[in-house]
Amino acid sequence: MNPNCARCGKIVYPTEKVNCLDKFWHKACFHCETCKMTLNMNNYKGYEKKPYCNAHYPKQSFTMVADTPENLRLKQQSELQSQIRYKEEFEKNKGKGFSVVADTPELQRIKKTQDQISNIKYHEEFEKSRMGPSSGEGGELERRNSQDSANYRRPVEQHQPPHHVHPSNPAYQQQQQPPSQSYGYKEPAAPVSIQRTAPSSGGGKRFRAVYDYNAADEDEVSFQDGDTIVNVQQIDDGWMYGTVERTGDTGMLPANYVEAI
Repeated sequence: MNPNCARCGKIVYPTEKVNCLDKFWHKACFHCETCKMTLNMNNYKGYEKKPYCNAHYPKQSFTMVADTPENLRLKQQSELQSQIRYKEEFEKNKGKGFSVVADTPELQRIKKTQDQISNIKYHEEFEKSRMGPSSGEGGELERRNSQDSANYRRPVEQHQPPHHVHPSNPAYQQQQQPPSQSYGYKEPAAPVSIQRTAPSSGGGKRFRAVYDYNAADEDEVSFQDGDTIVNVQQIDDGWMYGTVERTGDTGMLPANYVEAI
């Protein structure tokens, strides 16, 4: 069956049929809605399934939208999505260049987390270095420590024992003959985290500091060259436990930083 024309409603035969805009037209009926100019498939423009010429094609115009609560909510949601996308781009481009960034609470939290991670890595490296180098490096370090202790030793303070008063004393020379045994590097027998436990209370020996030492952990004590450490108890080959007489602080101290009195 032949369809009807979309404009006049009469039957459209195949010889005069135009199929366009989802409708069937006579060739004479396929014209502009405004000026009635006959159109073809090359010069028509469709609007709401009606043919128009180029001159009378309806132009769309924008209308003002009122600031209703729904529109304000959509505007705020769009701004939040843009901020989320901005943060994602910032995280991707972090470290690729330098830019001025506002000091927001989120950035402060990230900075604090990075500082904590760097402190943890620092303590791990410090513990590894305390475990000591390999055998070849340990021997070289021991020779260097022996030479440094013999050549660059600091002057002795007044409160130290009498046998350190004058270097010409024979007894003093005899005690200073094996410097490598007092100041040489000694590798701990086991990891520090296992061996560093406080000894039982009781009388101990007296030692004197030959180097300055700053405590690295809460259970350690700081002292200066020449300080006297009393009630010293041996924990292992690398660590002792005692009290600094000058400050009264009690805790762990490295064995190769002090010598017996």
